[in-house]
Amino acid sequence: MKRLLLATAALVWTGSALAQMTPVGVWQSIDDKTHEAKSQIRIAESGGVLTGRIEKLLRKEAKQDAVCDECTDDRKGKPLLGLEIIRGARKAEGKEVWEDGKILDPENGKSYTLRLTPVDGGNKLEVRGSVLGIGRTQTWVRVQ
Repeated sequence: MKRLLLATAALVWTGSALAQMTPVGVWQSIDDKTHEAKSQIRIAESGGVLTGRIEKLLRKEAKQDAVCDECTDDRKGKPLLGLEIIRGARKAEGKEVWEDGKILDPENGKSYTLRLTPVDGGNKLEVRGSVLGIGRTQTWVRVQ
């Protein structure tokens, strides 16, 4: 009986660790310059496709009623809270990487090619936005 309990506990622990190796969840983005928490983004999956929305603005000076003035597509003038900033990312075959999507920087209204890579046992997420291979990578921290 004791062995069965230990085996079950090991399977549950292994399963929960593997389940975390996904971008799905709530993440805290960090400002590149100040290194302070910027926002919380909820990434969800539907039909194998990821989307991500701003759930909270965390900067002290953030206006909670701010809209995306810089956006040039269907998100122009939409509130930042609830704004979809990640669209269309899919899991790469045979890899723990999600790509082929787009990420929006609401501060400048530009969209970038997206690659998401869970790291550190799924506790962090490398978020790479690029144009023609030139870009930057941020590390987001899992909240949930």
